[in-house]
Amino acid sequence: MDSKNLILVGGGGHCKSVIDVAESAGYNIKGILDIPENVGKEVLGYSIIGSDDQIKNFVNDALFIVTVGHIKHVALRIKLHKKILDEGGTLATLVASTAHVSKYANVGEGTVILHNAVVNADATIGVGCIINTFANIEHDAQVGDYCHVSTGAMVNGNCIVGSGTFLGSQSVMVNGIEIADGCVIGAGTLIRKNIKQKGVYSGSPAELKIKL
Repeated sequence: MDSKNLILVGGGGHCKSVIDVAESAGYNIKGILDIPENVGKEVLGYSIIGSDDQIKNFVNDALFIVTVGHIKHVALRIKLHKKILDEGGTLATLVASTAHVSKYANVGEGTVILHNAVVNADATIGVGCIINTFANIEHDAQVGDYCHVSTGAMVNGNCIVGSGTFLGSQSVMVNGIEIADGCVIGAGTLIRKNIKQKGVYSGSPAELKIKL
């Protein structure tokens, strides 16, 4: 297998951002898998060549990356990752050419780090994450599996982001804060205290709006 061949799984808006990242990192995109009714269409000039039921046909030819986004629900991303692995596929880890990932950081498989994001020393990013444009993951921070750290969000030093959490655009975690698994943090939210209960939070400082 050529380690630079890549199959994208999911043909929506997030796919477009990942295409740009993959191109910048030197990958050869072989095609996109999406829902059956979209087969034959194109995304930024790349063909939708099949559905996710055909993952098994490509496991010997390419790596895979899930290009379905995550805002409120991460279940589909997790399902697709599991399907790829169950079929014997291998997940890529993509880092945009303009991103900075410290050589002392650890990034899990299936994660995408988009343009101008920063992941600093001794930070740990789990599997299947989206670290979006201009996001900042500071030293010693821990981001759990299947998180989405959105555009311009700030995860400061020694913070812990629970698995499956969505951090909205320009949200800020002050140093040493912990967020529970599966939370949704609204855009511009300031998190100054630990969040221990799963829910939807917004405001400055963060307030629980909806229990999940």
